[in-house]
Amino acid sequence: MPTFVIKEKCDGCKGQDKTACMYICPHDLMYLDKDRMLAQNQEPDQCWECYSCVKICPQQAIEARPYADFVPMGGTSIPLRSSDSIMWTIKFRDGKLKRFKFPIRTTPEGSIKAYDGKPQPSEDDLDNNNLFTELGKELPSIS
Repeated sequence: MPTFVIKEKCDGCKGQDKTACMYICPHDLMYLDKDRMLAQNQEPDQCWECYSCVKICPQQAIEARPYADFVPMGGTSIPLRSSDSIMWTIKFRDGKLKRFKFPIRTTPEGSIKAYDGKPQPSEDDLDNNNLFTELGKELPSIS
């Protein structure tokens, strides 16, 4: 089931040009109706149900019917994102609640230096078939 916005909770990310759900949606489905200051899924049939918008919404205004493999039919799943984890609250049809907390990352934000220790590119590398991590190494010859 695609995502849907709860109109009473959505504040359009307080009048920003781009809402959090618009920023995070990998399929560019979310848009902001500036007249009503309300985010909406403009193509529900195209929704991948990746839960990215559900997890990032600061007002918890976006919901999706959870997958049956972790929430039985009729239940709900509500994520609450913090800076280092996501707390999932699963509400079953009988009213019981279960909570699961999962870390978002294992390193401090901004601490990864992806290209440290890697060689600087040069014009000669354009003619080389090696990947940049293999520069300076010779490929074995096939005979």
